[in-house]
Amino acid sequence: MALNIAGLLDSVVSHAMASGYFERVNAHEPANAPGHGLTAAVWVDGIVTVRSSGLASASARMTFNVRLYTPVVQEPADAIDPNLLAATDALMRAYVGDFELGGTVRKVDLFGSSGQALEARAGYIQQDGVLLRVITITLPVIVNDLWDEVA
Repeated sequence: MALNIAGLLDSVVSHAMASGYFERVNAHEPANAPGHGLTAAVWVDGIVTVRSSGLASASARMTFNVRLYTPVVQEPADAIDPNLLAATDALMRAYVGDFELGGTVRKVDLFGSSGQALEARAGYIQQDGVLLRVITITLPVIVNDLWDEVA
């Protein structure tokens, strides 16, 4: 078996698109500052084998970053965090509710049984001279039997 990166990425991107919160959803980490409104971007952060692999194949934990962006300079400023948190809540609810991402993974590693747990962290980044308020969701998923062990 091989890693179905297109299917996995599509599953994660689809949740963001279906939420209705975002003006745009990128399947990559953007090189330029996003425009107005809320933007989501999804990219792979890392892949590591997991101990729960079988006797003849290796399974892996793949970690996605799902970053939500919005410009800091906008009105009303008091709505920035509530809007980001509402979108974060919708995505966290979707990842917990669709535990197998439409059957593409064994599970979303909600509690970090194989390392990193599902989490969201807020912060700021500067991109292209634009200050952005961001929340980055760390989305770890466990994928079964990716690579055959051959002697």
